[in-house]
This record gives sequence, structure tokens and C-alpha cells, in this order.
Amino acid sequence: MKITSAEFVRGIRGTNEILSDGIPQIAFIGRSNVGKSSILNSLTGKSGMARVGDKPGKTTEINFFLMNKSHYFVDLPGYGYAAGAQKDRDKLRKLIIWYFTSGEAKPQKVVLILEAKAGLTKFDDQMMQLLKEHRHPYIIVLNKVDKLSQRELSEQSAKIAKSAGGGGVVQTSVETGQGIDGLRDALLSV
Repeated sequence: MKITSAEFVRGIRGTNEILSDGIPQIAFIGRSNVGKSSILNSLTGKSGMARVGDKPGKTTEINFFLMNKSHYFVDLPGYGYAAGAQKDRDKLRKLIIWYFTSGEAKPQKVVLILEAKAGLTKFDDQMMQLLKEHRHPYIIVLNKVDKLSQRELSEQSAKIAKSAGGGGVVQTSVETGQGIDGLRDALLSV
């Protein structure tokens, strides 16, 4: 499915009526600097829609983007970033946990984005457990796959799939465009 319209609607840092307006939400989560915003931009074909930066921690609120006037793509802040003030990191961590546990947000699907070289980190594993515990359906996207050899990529994907309970792993690269069309189709067909 093609995205014919994509627009930023609002950023939130807590309770907001957008959470319960009836429009399905697809949430994007992952470690800081894993490429969440870049993937969002690639999926929509709009390079500047979600803010991207070389330094981790660019996203500091939960950003809602309306796709085809039928779905929200929800860009959450990254987790696991070690720099910055501890109180700021704690605020972001609490915001992420609140989104998935408060019961106000009901994402139809969660896209858990991992970096190919790093694989599944302890932070990613904790997020996967949180999603399972709160029964949020999720898919794992392994991003920046162009940075690995084919052998390394195969091994990394198999290891992650095993850790995730045997589910598939979608491989993407924003740099080469690999996997972006398939991911878009899978997300918008829910």
C-alpha cells in the first residue's frame, strides 16, 4: 500500500485526547539512534517529517503522524541513551513506560527497531518483555543491515528470532531502501 498523505499531528508528553480518538496507532520504539525517525521518513517518502539527528536523543516526546488519514505512526523517544542528565533520561524512560502500560494508548502494532551491528541489547530485551507483559503485538525490525556481511546478517537475524520466540525479523536499510516497501505494506495492512 502506498502512503498518499502523511502529516505531523502533535507531540505529547502525557495524557491527551489523541490517545483515544479511535484512529489505529502503530508505535515505533527502539534504542536511541537506531534509526526510528529515519525509518518513519523512508516509509512516508518525506525526508524531513520526523526529526533526525546525528546525536542520540533528538525525540523527546511522543510524536503522532497521520498516514493516509487512517493510521497514526507514533514515534517514541529512544531508550538506553547514556549521555545527558539523569533526570532527563528518567523522564523519557517513564514516558515510554507510561505509553505502553497506562491503558490509554492502544497501539495496534509495535515496531521494535534494533540495530543490526548491536543485535538484541539488554534494553531491547527489557522492552520486548514489557510489550509481551502488556500484550502489545510487535514485530522486530533489524535496521542498518547494509553494515553487515550476508553471513553476519544471517547469524544475527537467527539469534534475534530465537530470542524473540521464533518470530520473523524484518531486515531494513534506510541507506539502500532494502525492506522499506515490504515493511510499509505489512504495517498499513493491519
